[in-house]
Amino acid sequence: MDEGYIVSQDGCYRIAGTRVSLDSLVYPFLEGLSAESIARSFPVLTLEQVYGAITYYLAHREEVDAHLRAEEADFEQKRQHSRIANADLYARIQAARISREASKR
Repeated sequence: MDEGYIVSQDGCYRIAGTRVSLDSLVYPFLEGLSAESIARSFPVLTLEQVYGAITYYLAHREEVDAHLRAEEADFEQKRQHSRIANADLYARIQAARISREASKR
């Protein structure tokens, strides 16, 4: 297989020649979407590139899954930090949600 479909740059797997991340294709694939469906969501990609990316994922599943878990953990850490650093903002957002829900009743 030509592994030229995927490049790793700056700690991110991308479809070669594009800014589309491998993550963007793997998550829908894991949700059961077909390569054709995924390709329709990314007009910048050819069906061959989508199949190539899925094939790369399947051939390097442990490595890519570890990368995805690390990205999810990093996101969660940043989300928690943001909630602490912007506690007043999150409190106002929560109050607005409660008020909106109460007005619907």
